[in-house]
Amino acid sequence: MGTGYVGILSVELHFPESSSLKGKRKYVKSAKAQLQNRFGASVAEVDHHELWQRARLTLSCVTREYREAEHLLDDAERFLSGQDFELVRSERDIVTLD
Repeated sequence: MGTGYVGILSVELHFPESSSLKGKRKYVKSAKAQLQNRFGASVAEVDHHELWQRARLTLSCVTREYREAEHLLDDAERFLSGQDFELVRSERDIVTLD
């Protein structure tokens, strides 16, 4: 049986233009959909649900090769950096499945 890898990226986002939870939800919903469609990632909002201008998203992807997981996380982070909101912080890990 082959080895697999799970790439995990957790990001802190800031939405300076958002003045309500409804406004924030628009940004979060769009970011999640784009990450799912572009990178095949599973994405969840995991923190700051009650705050208007902050969100913490965690995404994961499964690959056959370590390098592929690295590239996927790099691309996802680069994508988030180029949006209408601020990528404040990111943490990543790649886990080996044996």
